[in-house]
Amino acid sequence: MAKALIKTGLVAIAISLASTTLVNIAQAQDLAGTLKKVKDTGLLTIGVRESSIPFSYLDDQQKPIGYAIDLCTRVADNVKKRLNLPNLEVKMTPVTSQTRIPLLVNGTIDLECGSTTNTVKRQEQVGFSVAYYITAVRMAVKANSGINTLNDLDGKSVVTTTGTTSDRYIKQTEQGKKIDVKNLYGKDHAESFLTLESGRAVAFVMDDVLLAGLIARSKNPKNFAIVGPALSVEPYAIMLRKDDPQFKKLVDDTLTSMMKTGSIETIYSKWFTKPIPPAGVNMNLPISPSLKDAFKNPTDKGV
Repeated sequence: MAKALIKTGLVAIAISLASTTLVNIAQAQDLAGTLKKVKDTGLLTIGVRESSIPFSYLDDQQKPIGYAIDLCTRVADNVKKRLNLPNLEVKMTPVTSQTRIPLLVNGTIDLECGSTTNTVKRQEQVGFSVAYYITAVRMAVKANSGINTLNDLDGKSVVTTTGTTSDRYIKQTEQGKKIDVKNLYGKDHAESFLTLESGRAVAFVMDDVLLAGLIARSKNPKNFAIVGPALSVEPYAIMLRKDDPQFKKLVDDTLTSMMKTGSIETIYSKWFTKPIPPAGVNMNLPISPSLKDAFKNPTDKGV
């Protein structure tokens, strides 16, 4: 009797192990796109921005930090669980407005976590998660410049960052308002702001939250103001490779779960309503009604 029980137990264990092995094999075979790439290489590469405050920027130790970085860290944790890779290597690679899409498409990075607007035009090349921030495009000027409206820009130099949607809105404004401006371009947001700060441009057109972050970290924040109408209202999202439903679902599930539990609001508060490193500035930007709605009704619709 005892031998029979032992034999039966051993058979059950063998069946269980075989079933587990088959499930693991099936799961591995079912992987596709980014998840398969990460499983095969043991590496997840995140594209980060170096001056998109407070979404993705460098601290005084040159380490990427920010609201978007925290969200993508949660995504990386879920990738580890999904692939059963507790020792998964997560690499942060710097990208710019110009390089972020090419580096994602060619496989250098696996997702981009910065301040990228989800647009219908960009969706022709890449995919996007549900939105995690809503911003408006406006302009930063010197507080004593006397510039308050778009018409005040006529005949003057205006800067924006190369490869951003703000550049398109400048051109649309020139045509629509019949104003003539000289367009200048910074390689990143820090360089664009320096162009304004040094007086080489009278206005810096960009997402208002990024302008607020740059002003907050400047030597004399009171010397600058954000003025003018909203040229566009835009959703920020994590950028992914196009036609990669497995990875997109994991990313979307991560964000929507955080929205449902309220943990994303805790992370938001950390970066937008409290002092942030390295200088301890406070953005003083409570969650807007439009962002609350985005958290309540997650969408990946582009503009």
